[in-house]
Amino acid sequence: MSSTTTISLDKLSRLVGTPACPALIDVRTDEDFALDPRLIPGSRRRSHKNIESWVHQLDSKRAAIICQQGKKLSEGTAALLRCNGIAAEALEGGYEAWSAAGFSLVPVSRLPAFDQNGRTVWVTRARPKIDRIACPWLIRRFVDPGAAILFVAPAEVEAVADRFNAAPFDIENVFWSHRGELCTFDVMVEEFGLTSEPLSRLATIVRGADTARPDLAPEAPGLLAASLGLSRMYSDDLEQLDAGMMLYDAFYRWCRDATGETHNWPNRKLGA
Repeated sequence: MSSTTTISLDKLSRLVGTPACPALIDVRTDEDFALDPRLIPGSRRRSHKNIESWVHQLDSKRAAIICQQGKKLSEGTAALLRCNGIAAEALEGGYEAWSAAGFSLVPVSRLPAFDQNGRTVWVTRARPKIDRIACPWLIRRFVDPGAAILFVAPAEVEAVADRFNAAPFDIENVFWSHRGELCTFDVMVEEFGLTSEPLSRLATIVRGADTARPDLAPEAPGLLAASLGLSRMYSDDLEQLDAGMMLYDAFYRWCRDATGETHNWPNRKLGA
C-alpha cells in the first residue's frame, strides 16, 4: 500500500505517456545508472546534490522521483521538492521495481545530445501531416517532454541538423526515418524500447494513414482525415503540433483503454 510520500508502480504506469504525467526525475547515482543506462519513459536525470539549481526549471507542479530502490535518495529529494512547492512523491521500489515489472525503458544511447537548455532538439520538414506530428507526440510524451521540434524547408533539414546539433527525422537517408514498410513512428517506438500493445496498435494506425494503407487498420482513414484537416486549419506548424498533441492523446487512450467499447444510440427497445 502506498504511503503519503510515494506513488505506486501501477499508478505511475497509467500516467506515463499522458498529459497528466508528473515531471519524472531520475536521481540514481552515477554508479547505479551505469549498471543500466536506461530511463523510465519521459524521465530526466538530475542530481539530488544540487536540487536548488534545477527545481525552478520544472514546468510541472507535480513530480515523481526515481532512485535505485525507492529509498533515501528519492524520499529525500521528494521531501525537499515539497519544501519548494512541488507536490513530489517517490516511486515505490524505485527503478529496480519498475524494471522488474517489465515496464518500458528508454536506452539513453538512443537520445540525441541535450542543448544548453537541457532539452533534445529535433528537426524535420515543414508543413507536417501524419508522421511529423505523430513522432513529436511520441517524443514529448515518452522520451523528452521538453523537446524542441524544428520545422524547416525540406532542402535545409540536414544542414540545420548539423549546424544546430539537432536530430533529423522523417527525411531520406537518416537514422530516424522510414525503414521498408515501417514509417518513422514505427521506428521510434522500436528504437526507444517503447513497444507495448497500445503503442503497437497506434503505430499500425499511423502507418496505415501515413503510407496510404487504409487496409492496415479501420481507424487509419479517420486519422488521415483528421490530420489533413488540421493541416488546413493551421498555417503555423507549431500551432498545428499543439493541436495534434491532443489528437494523438485521444488515439493513444483509445488504443490503451477503449478498443472494446462501442457506442449505440438510440438504444433499441426490447421487442422492437
